[in-house]
Amino acid sequence: MSFTIAIVGRPNVGKSTLFNRLVGKRLALVDDEPGVTRDWREGEGRLGPLSFRLLDTAGLEEADPASLPGRMRRQTEAALADADLALFLIDARAGLTPVDRHFAAWLRKRKIKVLLLANKCEGRAAEAGRLESFALGLGDPLAISAEHGEGLADLYDAIAATMAAAPGADEAAADEAADDDIASDDDDEAAAPRTIQLAIVGRPNVGKSTLVNRLLGSERMLAGPEAGLTRDAIAVDWTYEGRPIRLVDTAGLRRKARVQARLEKLSVADALRSLRLAQVAVLLIDGTEPLDKQDLAIAAHAVDEGRALVLAVNKWDLVEDRATALKRLEERLESGLPQVRGVPVVTLSAKTGRHVDRLMPAVLAAYALWNKRVRTPELNRWLSGVTERHPPPAVSGRRIRLRYATQVKTRPPTFALFASKPGDLPESYVRYLANSLRETFAMPGVPLRLMLRKGKNPYVKE
Repeated sequence: MSFTIAIVGRPNVGKSTLFNRLVGKRLALVDDEPGVTRDWREGEGRLGPLSFRLLDTAGLEEADPASLPGRMRRQTEAALADADLALFLIDARAGLTPVDRHFAAWLRKRKIKVLLLANKCEGRAAEAGRLESFALGLGDPLAISAEHGEGLADLYDAIAATMAAAPGADEAAADEAADDDIASDDDDEAAAPRTIQLAIVGRPNVGKSTLVNRLLGSERMLAGPEAGLTRDAIAVDWTYEGRPIRLVDTAGLRRKARVQARLEKLSVADALRSLRLAQVAVLLIDGTEPLDKQDLAIAAHAVDEGRALVLAVNKWDLVEDRATALKRLEERLESGLPQVRGVPVVTLSAKTGRHVDRLMPAVLAAYALWNKRVRTPELNRWLSGVTERHPPPAVSGRRIRLRYATQVKTRPPTFALFASKPGDLPESYVRYLANSLRETFAMPGVPLRLMLRKGKNPYVKE
């Protein structure tokens, strides 16, 4: 099992900045506003030849356990329980605060190795705060600057010494060497199933984090009645019936005109980035409210990105007239999202768990369709039949000829259609072909792409 390091400290001391520095990417949101991080985020950290599992946590605050800061603290405690080493950050420029002293005493009582890091030590102004931190009783503070990358050599030495002294370090190194020796033998074995990238998207406060927790069977995500709790897009590796899933909880997506604050813009950009990287998107909506224009906008964005789409209707246990609500939903989908007819709809309650077990089978079915390939002879038999029933229109007295069709890629299914005058084929006829293709080869709810190309005339001399 990999060595795990958790970064902890009070709000706004630079934990996420250090996290981004060690993972080598801007994964965590960073802003001057305190308390940006709420859920703990996981990444693969590297420092020289060292590699480790790295956890970025919410800022430690003393608060009522039922309050938002109190629930955030429980998330940090859960991350610490999973860690082998804690990096306790203080802001050396601000000096020690009562909160630093309180949580330093709290960490000393826990059975975990702690390294004290005095952050923001890129100038002389931080020297007094660094010296003051000796009083915390956590050993010699390491002077670093997460923003500028200073002091990482000392941090490397400290982490390397801790990893070497960790129980089972020799066995882990031996196992890693053995894995390298037999890596060539693995090539002969059947390839492991691909990890499915699954993003949960939707408007704020529809229950995305609650649904993720229900699927995982643990309180991994911070959830509550407050809107906009999730800020970072948090990815969790999970296994469903032997299939590896990378489950991503995203921030709520409001209408673009309402997104004004810089931090919310960063959260929205992170959510949209996760949607682009996903393979299947679950659009979660509130069953007690009608299908909103923003819901359709998110669905259309997922389709434009070429993602397989599943519509999950949450809070279904609160809906009284379910038959009428479902009929209205299907009619709204038919009129508002005609480009992907037959989007699978799953009604559930994330809070009670009712019918949540129906979601993943629908996701796997959508993923299978997203990877579907149609043989070229079957496509051309379909093309012959569809053009015979409804021939293409004539342009300047001559009818457009559709000569040949083939599938050029999957994920999403993409087809090339060779025509005599592809630029003159009306958009309405292209939609007719796409709908017929979807119906004939049973691909409901999956985005299809038709690429019109000009066929080569064998009688024209080059």
